[in-house]
Amino acid sequence: MEPDETSDEKLDKVRRHIRILIDLGRIAGEKPDIDRFLDLAVIQVARAVEIDHVKVLKYRHDTADFIVAAGVGWKPGAVRSATLSADMRSAPGRSYHTAEPVVIHDFAKQDEFVLSNFLKEHGIVSLSNVPILVDGASWGVLEVDSTTPRDFSQDTTEFLTAAGATIGRFVQSTKEDPHLYAKSIAAALTSQDRDVMLREMQHRVKNNFQLILGSIASQRRRHSSPDTHRALDYVATRINAISIAHDQLAPRQDSHVVKFADYLRALCQSIKQQTDNIEIEVEADEMELAIDRAVPLGLFLNEVATNSIKHAFGPEGGRISVRLLSSVGYGESRLTVSDNGKGFLSATAKGSGLKLIESLARGVGGTVSQESSGSGTTTSLQFPMLK
Repeated sequence: MEPDETSDEKLDKVRRHIRILIDLGRIAGEKPDIDRFLDLAVIQVARAVEIDHVKVLKYRHDTADFIVAAGVGWKPGAVRSATLSADMRSAPGRSYHTAEPVVIHDFAKQDEFVLSNFLKEHGIVSLSNVPILVDGASWGVLEVDSTTPRDFSQDTTEFLTAAGATIGRFVQSTKEDPHLYAKSIAAALTSQDRDVMLREMQHRVKNNFQLILGSIASQRRRHSSPDTHRALDYVATRINAISIAHDQLAPRQDSHVVKFADYLRALCQSIKQQTDNIEIEVEADEMELAIDRAVPLGLFLNEVATNSIKHAFGPEGGRISVRLLSSVGYGESRLTVSDNGKGFLSATAKGSGLKLIESLARGVGGTVSQESSGSGTTTSLQFPMLK
């Protein structure tokens, strides 16, 4: 309970939570359209928690970020327009990727999460959020925000979890009927419906990524060493790069392929969300690649960009440019990552930085070239254009 909360007050709060959950269920039973339901849901949550700012964040796979799908208490024009980071440094991003609640009592007294500009504009200093799950996989996040430090109780977290579950069930009901899974499997067996099978695979893979990222977040909380945190964060960003690739999967003939330009744009958006003053530009030809080729190329981009972010720039930040040419020479493509940073400090740093990059290049039958000067570094991977 809250520190100054009596037993009677706690009981009254629990009763209010139950009453509002019943109201939320009744609203869902009336089958409004999804925007109307979410608009009503955030109002009910605000009533229950007695708070001015509530929002539902929907994850967008194509851009790897959140959009404010519904909200109350925010500036005009924010709802269904404002976007927020979904990386692991943001509280809703952590909740989405790990499928676990995240509570921050006072942003000023922690350094694990970054306060977004959107929350800064509204004076938010404390928040609690829970994942919205659709059939076990994260769809988005339900978040309540406070302009004063607030010690959100376990009762509040449990209420938000229940409210998030109700929202998730409604979202799922707008997409499928209760027997869709059985129908989907039957359709896949009788007509080899690749779209159905792909959706089932993506859903199961997404669940696995959530479990892995949740485990990493748990280990991060157990260890206080900055070196351990950096190592775990590094692993998490690489897992996220693979997860984004699976979000972009599309069925084609005898294999599953990725719309590679879309993947690069989504991945670069995710990387950019982890920085404060670095711009990432993407210029990419449209092409499709098999998932087992797209993933190492995505990891290559993630590795090179991360190295630039860590080593190329000073406090003033800088710019990273990503370019994909679908056809260079005979039957080859080229992925180039350039920065306008300070270049290599030594040959040793160059050799160390290229080790993993060259390993990833060999995995796709490609070759790496790298040039560096005082005006920046350019790393290119030329690879066979195989689907």
